[in-house]
Amino acid sequence: MKHFYLFIFVALFSQCASPKSAIEKKKIQRAEALLNIKITPSLTPKKEVSILMNDPSVSQQWGIAKTGLTQAWKISQGSRNIKVAVIDTGIDTSHEDLKDNLWVNKGETGRDRMGRDKQTNGIDDDKNGFVDDVHGWNFVGNNNDLTDNHKHGTHVAGIIGAKGGNSKGIVGASPNVSLMVLKYYDPKVPGTDHLSNTVKAIHYAVDQGAQIINYSGGGLEYSQAEKDAIIKAQKKGILFVAAAGNERSNSDTAKYYPASYDLDNIISVTAIDPSLKILASSNYGAETVDIAAPGHQIISTVPGSKYGKMTGTSQATPWVSGVAALLMSIKTDFNYKTIAKHIMMTGDLLPTLGGKTAFRRKLNSYKALSIIDSGVGVTGVVTTNTQDLKLFGPQNTNTSFGLSSLSQSLKKL
Repeated sequence: MKHFYLFIFVALFSQCASPKSAIEKKKIQRAEALLNIKITPSLTPKKEVSILMNDPSVSQQWGIAKTGLTQAWKISQGSRNIKVAVIDTGIDTSHEDLKDNLWVNKGETGRDRMGRDKQTNGIDDDKNGFVDDVHGWNFVGNNNDLTDNHKHGTHVAGIIGAKGGNSKGIVGASPNVSLMVLKYYDPKVPGTDHLSNTVKAIHYAVDQGAQIINYSGGGLEYSQAEKDAIIKAQKKGILFVAAAGNERSNSDTAKYYPASYDLDNIISVTAIDPSLKILASSNYGAETVDIAAPGHQIISTVPGSKYGKMTGTSQATPWVSGVAALLMSIKTDFNYKTIAKHIMMTGDLLPTLGGKTAFRRKLNSYKALSIIDSGVGVTGVVTTNTQDLKLFGPQNTNTSFGLSSLSQSLKKL
């Protein structure tokens, strides 16, 4: 079976509170005794900057409040230096809310020796094997036409990085970012090998220096070629954020790829609604799904400088990619393991996620950013004698970071 695309068309306040309950206090005391540390339940960042998002449809973006982004943006609004590869159906590169956050291949800009614009001269100026790949590549047509004939890719891109504060439409999780457009699927071109296109897109993202890959798609077919491509990304330190799938199934028993590959650079994301419950359509898994993020009736960009709502794990995944981009913008020395740890271990614990995700947590961007320099314990609170989560790194778990090591840490508490 070829990979098929996840899409479900359907026609707002979580607070970062310090643990005050008796149960939370006991957890902290147990953690302190177990790890011989002192835990301070403080989430005050070292510095903040003023932020004002004047984008007219922000009030419709319920995921902003539920993931603490308004507070997170006081710490970072992202950076154009962070490149997020969006492997999808293409992007409307002229969209009013996306055009300023597109990745630009510097090797294909400026003038060639004959005075022609490198963006349109029909020459592979940077000799990377792709002609005029200014913002990315179309692996369906094998050209630089990034037109989105489906709407899905443009929608996903907006959730990650719609430009913030420009008085237009919405704002992405990372208001400043560089979106690398990699098109692997086009509904107007039947008979193409979507899986093969995906593999090629991953290789391109790695070779062109992406730090994060967002993949809001997948299927039931295991592919060694696809896994090898993600391993290549892993070796280059690239985080791979993948949709858990919309099969209404338990991924622990019915794997969904690429989210289910057992690789520590993959974060598998399921979708929740405003009441913080997993969508009935979303895949889940106590071992294979890592975190939950908003995925119901999410408003974002669609082609034609327009906006629309979509639902699914495809929409939940880019929230995580966007927050990962925010983290990387202020901690350039963090590797993918540390980024993944921050995202998964600083989320809000939710009873509704018990047995549904590995860590029973919902994305909390503010916690991930605000405790970044203080260290974080498994309970999601600050530790006073650690730095950059080294306490829970390989030297303390005697294993490389992954689901198994973090799960064992959780069980100890």
